[in-house]
Order: sequence, then structure tokens, then C-alpha cells
Amino acid sequence: MDTDNKKLPKLVVLLGPTAAGKTSWGLKLAKELNGEIIGADSRQIYKKMDIGTAKPEGEWKRNGLRRSFMVDDVPHHIIDILDPGKRFSVAEFRDKAVKYVKLIHKNKRVPLVVGGTGLYISALVDNLHIPRVSPNKKLRQSLEEKSVEELFDLFQKMDPEGAKDIDKRNKRRLLRALEVCIMSGEPFSSQKKKGDPLFDVLQIGVEVPRDELYTRIDERVDDMIKKGLVKEVGQLMKQKYAWHLPSMSGVGYRQFQGYFGNEKKLDECIDLLKRDTRRFARRQLTWFRRDTRIEWFQNYEDAKKRIQDFLQK
Repeated sequence: MDTDNKKLPKLVVLLGPTAAGKTSWGLKLAKELNGEIIGADSRQIYKKMDIGTAKPEGEWKRNGLRRSFMVDDVPHHIIDILDPGKRFSVAEFRDKAVKYVKLIHKNKRVPLVVGGTGLYISALVDNLHIPRVSPNKKLRQSLEEKSVEELFDLFQKMDPEGAKDIDKRNKRRLLRALEVCIMSGEPFSSQKKKGDPLFDVLQIGVEVPRDELYTRIDERVDDMIKKGLVKEVGQLMKQKYAWHLPSMSGVGYRQFQGYFGNEKKLDECIDLLKRDTRRFARRQLTWFRRDTRIEWFQNYEDAKKRIQDFLQK
């Protein structure tokens, strides 16, 4: 760690793959360290999408001068804030997260960023300056018609460096990257410039052995079904939220398109959700493993001790 960073406000990031146990660790830490949580989850930002995003159960309450999403009396920020029909950019996340970290420090509490969306976390930790290219409807429509493979080939030609890192199966991410390349005239990868660090950051990864993680994923999906996930998806459909939206195209929702289109049995969709969630967890781990600054822990008490030492320095 650069000695200059020691003078900056401290920030703890708790990250890891889906179903690793970040939510319960984060809540315990917030209670024990007088903390507040900033969500770094690109799916839990949406209202009306609680079960499929594994959003912690909470409610909006008054918290001083503002209202906050409270989970067990712990304020959570950037969670349950957006209508599923809206889009939310990485740049917007970074700006909001920076604001909340500063506010939490001002209130003499500990800011804890908790989540598994790697790009959100990178944007905050590395103070990425992300291009503010507005979505272009006409361009999107022409790109939407192409297959994922065609989009990836096109992106590879325009930005060979960016193509190494992007999830080539994620149509939404590919569309956005191409949109930025075309509208700005520059490769997408060259536009994520790192700024000066804003915070002295400790990144803690929640580590779970792969077999155990997969078991947890299967159990979590079964639990989501029991809690009424299919009904939740049905209600979103009734409210005319389309499958191509960022909210509906995420893991936990798009897997049921075949069921609601009378093309697949429910059991097939549930199996698909388990498989896609395992794949999603693998992609998250691939992303996080590239950052050597992350310190991985399997034991909560060990992680808490490391965090306490960091905060006291």
C-alpha cells in the first residue's frame, strides 16, 4: 500500500461470489464495528426484485434527516433504489458510492462496501473515470438484431484488449461496450482510466471451497422457489417489464422466460437457474482473482481481526 494512501479516509470492501455469505458477514461486521453498508450489487439496486436477487430483508425507515433501507437497524445504501425499467451505469454507481462513503465517515461510522459486482467495486476502489456516453436508441436497435457471437466478433475487431476481459456471453455488456466504442471513437478498454485513489481501501474476499459453494447455490435456488420467486417474476411480467431490460436479463429472472412463454417446464427453468448461477459465480471468481490486493478469508473472526487492525492503523 502506498504510504500516501494511509492519509486517506478508510474503506472496507467485502466481496466474493454469489452465495459465499457476504450478506451475513457484512451485517455482523456493521453491527460490531458501528458500520453502514453500501451495496455493490448490480441486481439488488432494483425495487420489486427481492427474491431473485437474494436482497436482504429490510424496509425503508427514517434515518436521521433521510430515509434509508434498514436491515436489522443497519442502514444500507444503493439497494432497492431503482425501478426495474430504468438503467443504472457504472459511473452513476461510483458517484453515489463516493458520496455515501464520505457521508458515513462524516457521521463517524465505518463504511462497508458489500457485493459481488466486480466492475462496481473496481470503479470505486480504483476511482475509474468511466465515459459518460448516453445510450443511443437507434444504434442499440441495429446492434440488438445481431447474435451474441456477432457482437463479440465486432467488439474484438474494435477493441482487442477489451475483448480479453469482457464476458462474451453477456449481450447487455457487449452492447454497451460497442455503443461506447462507436459513439466515442475510442476503444472501450482505454477509456476506463484510473484516477488518484480517493480512499485507503482494504478488500476482503469471502472464500468458500468450490464444492461447498455449488451446494449453497443449489440450496439457495430451492429456497428462492419456496419463497415465491416464480410469483415474483410473474408480477414483473404483468407490469410489462420486458426481458431485454438490464433488470430482467439478469441471473434469477431470464431463466424463467421459457416457462412464461410456455416453451419449458418449471423444473427445466430451475435447473437452468442453478447452472447459470454456478457459471456466474465462476465468472465472479475469475474477475476477483486478477486483483492481487484482495485478501481472502474462510473464517469470519479472522477477517474481522484483519479489518479491526486496518481501521486502527
